[in-house]
Formats: sequence, structure tokens, C-alpha cells
Amino acid sequence: MMRISDFQLKDIVNVTDGKKLGRLTDIELNSGTGAISALIIEQSGKKFGLFGKEEEIVIPWINIVKIGGDVILVRHGEKTTVKDER
Repeated sequence: MMRISDFQLKDIVNVTDGKKLGRLTDIELNSGTGAISALIIEQSGKKFGLFGKEEEIVIPWINIVKIGGDVILVRHGEKTTVKDER
């Protein structure tokens, strides 16, 4: 069994480019099933100056690749191409 506090200690890394996205600040739950539907990550560094709000990234549960001992690997910002099958 894993607790939310366990998730908050892990670094979140994008497998697309290998960059650390930030730390988990919140989760979204499916109210019907109670399952986690997304992770909310607060990026480090202020975008709007000293008193500005930090930018959040929402990672849908389906984009989580692996949850390891000290890291969560996710897919974020991938450009997907749709093949034209004419």
C-alpha cells in the first residue's frame, strides 16, 4: 500500500526529455470510483515574479510510465502524429 505522502517525496521525471518536472502537490480523484485520475505537479520557479503563482502541470494517470522507489516516470508534452490512412 502506498500513501500520498510517499508520492510527495518522489521526483517526477519526464521520459520524453529526461527533465525533472517538479514535485507532487496534489492529486485528482475520480469521484465515482475513488481511483486517482491525475497527478498535479508544481513546477519550481516563479513565472510571475516574487508573489506570482507557480505553474501547475496536470499528468493524467494514463501518462504515468513507472513508479519507482524514489522517482515517478511520466510522459508529458509528447507530440503525437496521426497517420493519414487514405
